[in-house]
Amino acid sequence: MRAIGDMLSDAAKAAAAKNGQDFSAESFEKMKRQVFADPDVRAFLTAHQDQLTKESVDASFASLYEYCRQKDSHDKVISGYLPQLFMEGPLIGIRYRASQDKQRRDKEAAAKRRIELIDLPEKLRRVKLADLDMADDRKQALFEVGAFLQAYQSNPHAKGLYLSGDFGVGKTYILAGLANRVAEMGGRVIFLHMPTFIAGLSSHFGDNSLQTEIQRLAACDVLILDDIGAETLSPWSRDDVLGVILQARMDNDLPTFFSSNFDMKTLESHFSATKNADDPVKAARLMQRVRYLAKEVVVYGNNRRLP
Repeated sequence: MRAIGDMLSDAAKAAAAKNGQDFSAESFEKMKRQVFADPDVRAFLTAHQDQLTKESVDASFASLYEYCRQKDSHDKVISGYLPQLFMEGPLIGIRYRASQDKQRRDKEAAAKRRIELIDLPEKLRRVKLADLDMADDRKQALFEVGAFLQAYQSNPHAKGLYLSGDFGVGKTYILAGLANRVAEMGGRVIFLHMPTFIAGLSSHFGDNSLQTEIQRLAACDVLILDDIGAETLSPWSRDDVLGVILQARMDNDLPTFFSSNFDMKTLESHFSATKNADDPVKAARLMQRVRYLAKEVVVYGNNRRLP
């Protein structure tokens, strides 16, 4: 078998001749430096030398040249992609694969599309559990979130959490970190602010879209109801909206999360005293669904919203 160096030299000369170029010693050295002396090209040719001949290297020179030209290119057309040589039968071909950075960015973009924020700030999409303060007063909550995520990998019906605690202790941010991680794992999440959602229910009357909205919330992979207990409920919004959503999620064992300034006992009293009536029986029935869906975890700490 001929030495790889001889094959490279012959191929360079042949390629220049085909392009009508004056193949001077200077141009040969330049082309050799840019193409045949490239360590990645040489490594590829050496790895496949049993499959290559002078003729096949000669016929593949355009691919080799493009590979060298594009390796460090800032061409916006192929931004985020890296050239890759491969054997295409007896010839050398070139193809483009996404760089690790592009794969990471594409993965993050896809994860963001799997989270729907309703009446919550966009900045919650950037919250990462790893960046949250692991203070002693929130370790238990973060441990429970971690346990859920571990279980969720193999069980899409893992039980959710009910995070209770004072204002500003970080309940929403913990749930945002959880939401983003679930989305990275492929789950679709709806994360909504309960008081604003309940106050805006009338906006669905004009186009009869309320049932569609209820069905979306009832069926998504993971539902997070933020600040539950701060809303003003009517018997209708409690029983025919929230009750229907939670019943469907309970029936299908779909992970559901809550944050509240109330513990579960106090939330039951809140559900009982609606705008027009006091109905402890229906409140107790609704709380049965909440307790079935989520384990209560208290988040302690100081108000992190204060300067």
